[in-house]
Amino acid sequence: MKIDNKEFGKFTGPGEVRIVRLLPGPIERVWEYLTEPEKRSRWFAGGPMELKAGGKYELHFQHKKIAPGETPPEQFKEVHEKGMTMAGKITRCEPPRFLAYTFDEESEVTFELSPQDDKVVLVLTHRSGPGEVSDLSGYASGWHTHLSLLIALLEGSTPPPFWATHARLKPEYKRAHAAAGA
Repeated sequence: MKIDNKEFGKFTGPGEVRIVRLLPGPIERVWEYLTEPEKRSRWFAGGPMELKAGGKYELHFQHKKIAPGETPPEQFKEVHEKGMTMAGKITRCEPPRFLAYTFDEESEVTFELSPQDDKVVLVLTHRSGPGEVSDLSGYASGWHTHLSLLIALLEGSTPPPFWATHARLKPEYKRAHAAAGA
């Protein structure tokens, strides 16, 4: 299977987007970047995670840590500077291959990892609750951008600018979401 790390996620239903990426391995290293607060905070959000089904987690977002020196859009200024915390529950945990948790109250996000030679295939699926379907393009563009940061971190390369990338992707994902009939 050929994977293009710049390819857009696919809307697989009205409330679901799936993004596939090929990451530098090994799988245990990628798992650490999904689950260990300090490592996760470098590409997404920090915070503790009880790695068991039914376990609690907190995601501490503070985008100035992942986008230093960047100016956020006005609507994200507070998350960028002061940060915010999201709490939820782990719905499934099978180290180092599968992690799922509630996200923003009604949604669920899953990370499926599988080794492919010296790399790791990551399949991220975000399923929105009924009240969040219209926001799915925002989640999709956010995950696409965050995963770009993760790839750069794992490769040891320069990450793309977070806010400019997100701003460019959001309208493209909105069009793709509409085209998918979602």
